Amino acid sequence: MAPAQLYLAHTAAIYVALQYQTFLALDFGLKRTGFAVGNRLLRTAQPQGTIRAEGDARFAKIAEQLRTWQPDALVVGVPFHPDGAAHDNTVRARRFARQLHGRFRLPVFEVDERYSTTEAHAQGARDADAAAACIILEQFLRNLP
Repeated sequence: MAPAQLYLAHTAAIYVALQYQTFLALDFGLKRTGFAVGNRLLRTAQPQGTIRAEGDARFAKIAEQLRTWQPDALVVGVPFHPDGAAHDNTVRARRFARQLHGRFRLPVFEVDERYSTTEAHAQGARDADAAAACIILEQFLRNLP
């Protein structure tokens, strides 16, 4: 199956081939990108930290994480306005997802990440970016059939 880039609505179930068992999720930000890892079997995720870099430096740090965790696929949080409308960061996050796919040749799944950072703060997270990535990934894993 060729790698695909898909959008996962906030509550919709999506077909993800069974060959994809481990995932690395990214909560994209202009200066910081939180990340988390998880797997399909347990349907759980663990926050793993925040990448503080921009441009190509960000991708070099992501490459390090990919070597460490060896995920089968990536999950990227895509923000929207509360009413579901796209905004500038929606476009940026989707561009980031396309760049990940192009650079690393892994499947990239997009997840509506509205309120993930707010939820991370409400849970008292020390690293809100990594916690938001964890929330994004857990949402994705819950919606797998």
